[in-house]
Amino acid sequence: METETHQKLLVWEKSIDLVECIYKYTNSFPDDEKFGLVSQIRRCSVSIPSNIAEGHGRKSDADFARFLRIAYGSSSELETQILISYRLKLLPQREYDEVTLRLTEIRKMLNKFISNLKVRD
Repeated sequence: METETHQKLLVWEKSIDLVECIYKYTNSFPDDEKFGLVSQIRRCSVSIPSNIAEGHGRKSDADFARFLRIAYGSSSELETQILISYRLKLLPQREYDEVTLRLTEIRKMLNKFISNLKVRD
């Protein structure tokens, strides 16, 4: 682990940007989804940079890789919830495409980071 703080990691920065995007887009969801889909989408989006930060703070490549995998799992969960939102017509095509593009980039970065840490499963 070369970086002294998680805040200098590009994948963490992009994850924070994704959280902002998610909060902005879910503001337009109906009130009856506030404690359902909106809450779930927001929690798992926040989970991505949170797990990156926590793993980095553990100061161990093995722990960091484990938390990066958890972040990746949260990204899979978010991908599913965004698709559901799109199919229920709660999220317009343009917003769906933007979130999906950001999420794909983050997932690729997480995969590369995990493989570069060279730790055993």
